[in-house]
Amino acid sequence: MIQAEEFVEAARRLGFEFYAGVPCSFLTPFINYVINDTQLTYISSANEGDALATAAGATIGGKKAVVMMQNSGLGNAVNPLTSLTYTFQIPLLLICTLRGDPQLKDEPQHELMGQITDKLLETMAVPWEFFPQQAAEIEPVLQRANAYMNQERRPYALIMRKGTVASHALKRASIPTRSSIDAGNHLSSTQKNFFTGNKEQRASRYQAIERIVELTQQSNIVLIATTGYTGRELFACSDRSNHLYMVGSMGCASSLGLGLSLARPELKVVVIDGDGAALMRMGNFATIGTYGGSNLLHILLDNEAHDSTGTQATVAAGVDFAKIAQACGYSTTLAGNDPLLLDTLFAADNNSSPKFAHLKIRAGTLENLPRPNLSPEAVLQRFMSHIGFQEKAEGR
Repeated sequence: MIQAEEFVEAARRLGFEFYAGVPCSFLTPFINYVINDTQLTYISSANEGDALATAAGATIGGKKAVVMMQNSGLGNAVNPLTSLTYTFQIPLLLICTLRGDPQLKDEPQHELMGQITDKLLETMAVPWEFFPQQAAEIEPVLQRANAYMNQERRPYALIMRKGTVASHALKRASIPTRSSIDAGNHLSSTQKNFFTGNKEQRASRYQAIERIVELTQQSNIVLIATTGYTGRELFACSDRSNHLYMVGSMGCASSLGLGLSLARPELKVVVIDGDGAALMRMGNFATIGTYGGSNLLHILLDNEAHDSTGTQATVAAGVDFAKIAQACGYSTTLAGNDPLLLDTLFAADNNSSPKFAHLKIRAGTLENLPRPNLSPEAVLQRFMSHIGFQEKAEGR
């Protein structure tokens, strides 16, 4: 058994200061130690995939990050592990507990995952070893993990068995609280009346993106576009070094943006989301509302359809995303049909909380819509160079 301090401080010496995760009883002392240290960051995510994407955003911003989860939630992280961190080559240290350990008696719901955790990681091309159980093992384990992450630019996992870390008391509040929510900046669906009217008269996604591009000319503004037609239309409109086109990892754009915005508070991070993606990981609204700052702008372009897969309807027609964002802690929440809504969002008074705009648009895309002509990894390296951090150049 080791002390939480022994591992966390050894990891800190290697630069690991950003943590995101979902709790497990095996991880409790570890999480408590991180929360108690005001020089470390801990993000309590709604699910394991969000935690992984948030940590990936922090890594893009220059922070070395650790993701913590119970193996029962590893399935929630499969999508971003296979289509975000693998595809874009983003290194993360993953700590995954081993509930259902074949060597121990555990609850029946953990039995199968306990048998396949190592095989699941191997299938996803994530190398792993057991979390150190003795103090003398910590430095060698971290050095192996760090060396792999530096060389391969992909995650490395440590599987933690029960009783590995000694108990550690929590001494400070684990979740930050907002002092107030600026309800005055919320424009309701009734005021904007965006659930009625002719859908065909709404602006197109491309028209909305054109306006977003016009409003983001400053060098300190970066754009993260969700997967599907949104990223491709942003590329078609204007291919700039401050653009990150998500491919795969559907629903993870907002959590990636959260991590980046926390790592780089001097940047203004604009996330261009879609209704299908937002519905898929709606829990991240609460995480953003709790941890996000005023430098995060979350724009949801809602055509009530999964456009790139055949325009199948989503359930967004009856969902007031702006009220959800307001209830989750966003300070400015706007909703409507008019693209001028975007101007209002960017002109909103500065405060301590993130801002949100729900813009109803019509379905459809451009003819012969192009795809980005750079690989995802090249797009990311260009993006990181733009924000003044290029991991490869620094050899981190």
